[in-house]
Amino acid sequence: MTVDTLAVEPQTDGTDTPEGAITSSPATAETTASATTAAAGSVADDAADSAPAETKPKKAPAKKAAAKKTKTLELTLTVTGTADGEWHAELKQGSSYLARNLAVAAAAVSRAAKELHEDLSTPIDEVIEAAREQQAAKVAALEAELEAARKALADLED
Repeated sequence: MTVDTLAVEPQTDGTDTPEGAITSSPATAETTASATTAAAGSVADDAADSAPAETKPKKAPAKKAAAKKTKTLELTLTVTGTADGEWHAELKQGSSYLARNLAVAAAAVSRAAKELHEDLSTPIDEVIEAAREQQAAKVAALEAELEAARKALADLED
């Protein structure tokens, strides 16, 4: 039988000692070890008399290995669109810009949003569609103005 021994610290006040506890004065490690071994032996003898004792001491639960912290990289991508359908992108890491004011096609913004997540692509596609409708209305107005200008030019040539 193996008994682990601990060094006993000297008592400063006798009132802290519970009844029946083994106390010792500062002594050599040999004396402390023999007192601990004797106490453990008598406890083991008492346990053997009253009930069958376990053959192996209980093991302490295994400590889990510390989880490795994954280093995270934070990048902020900001995509800005105008009503005219012009899109620009900026990329930031922390407080420094990696790229600024890059022109991006609306179709590329739409494809990228679809690749990322449907919840992103739906509102972006709605904004792009609204800009497309506005541009179509602008083209129609310009075509009407161009037709009027051509008619006025034809009238001047006659």
